[in-house]
Amino acid sequence: MKETAVNQTEKKTGPLAGMKVLELAQIMAGPTCGMMLADMGADVIKIEKLPGGDDSRGYREPRVNGVSAPFMILNRNKRGMALNLKSKEGREILLRMVKDADVLTENYRRGTLEKLGLGYDVLSAINPGLIYCAVSGYGRTGPWADKGGFDLIAQGFSGLMSVTGEPGRPPVKTGNSIADINAGILAANGILAAYAHKLKTGRGQVVDTSLMEAALQQTYWHAAIYFATGESAGPTGSAHLLTAPYQAFRASDGWLNVGGANQANWERIADALGHPEWKSDPRYATNSARMANLNALTEEMSAAFITRSKDEWIALFDAVGVPAGPVNTIGEALSHPQTLARDMVVDLEHPQAGATKALGCPIHFSETPTSITRHAPMLGEHTRELLREYGYDDAQIDGFVANGVVEEVAAEQPA
Repeated sequence: MKETAVNQTEKKTGPLAGMKVLELAQIMAGPTCGMMLADMGADVIKIEKLPGGDDSRGYREPRVNGVSAPFMILNRNKRGMALNLKSKEGREILLRMVKDADVLTENYRRGTLEKLGLGYDVLSAINPGLIYCAVSGYGRTGPWADKGGFDLIAQGFSGLMSVTGEPGRPPVKTGNSIADINAGILAANGILAAYAHKLKTGRGQVVDTSLMEAALQQTYWHAAIYFATGESAGPTGSAHLLTAPYQAFRASDGWLNVGGANQANWERIADALGHPEWKSDPRYATNSARMANLNALTEEMSAAFITRSKDEWIALFDAVGVPAGPVNTIGEALSHPQTLARDMVVDLEHPQAGATKALGCPIHFSETPTSITRHAPMLGEHTRELLREYGYDDAQIDGFVANGVVEEVAAEQPA
């Protein structure tokens, strides 16, 4: 069933409809988790710090009519309020909201919320069913538990930078924020498991993951090699470290990827390239032989690939059942018919930025379809609405605003 962007007043649907999430997390990992839960139907309330809100609001380029594009991409589908947790009244508001919440997410350094009197011990005493999800640099235990972390630092720590890029070149991080994004996915996965436990027992728990672990999880093949041999693999460019041919090749008009990850595909590739003799060549006859002679294999295959366009090669490989595809730019990927057919690009209307686009939900459900219902909130956009829901009257809310306890929506000004 199709995932669509719908009017903001429409009731949210999805398998998590009825789940209430308080998101105290900011920038990328925590907001990725919250966005996934919101896409699947949870009511995610983004509680931003004062002053300034989520730090990603300050990412000044690119901006759309003065609104941070990085903030908008990760915070759609959420309601937003701005709350000063350093004030007594702000903490009391959060504690009231915690009483009927299913989940609270945060990505502060260990001990930050505890110092404010908002640690799990306090929150779980108010709500024993609360699932408290903490995403940190290195996790809540161990000798580095108090250290802060960023995606770049986690990629270096985990070894990812040592295996990324071309051999003989300086360390390179992956082009995307893989530790941040995967930490958000792991957090969402952990929350769902804890939610299943809560539905059975009524009890919440702490869900704890980190950027370090999210990066380490990406090293399965490399870890297998190290555990088996005691040796750390290095970078292999686009090539696979266990099988060949499985990499990018230059055609006459650009690059394409070809996957010969099993013997049958290798033999089809050799035939398609016009070199059936490679199948019996002792240098290339088996995967072990191909890996031992990878440079020679790559050189010979490259000479063949340069003779045709990438579309010609992809059509030829499609015809014989070999996985192959273009090396796209981001723009080419986001405008591809397959991407659009899977509803991975959705349209939203932001009150200040205007017409915008966002990535769709990558999970599809046959019975409980996801929906993209809201633009990313402006700072404090739903503050009054939410405070009313939690029993505060307008006079109290006006007092909170006047005293800097909360902030109401104010359109961001262009930089």
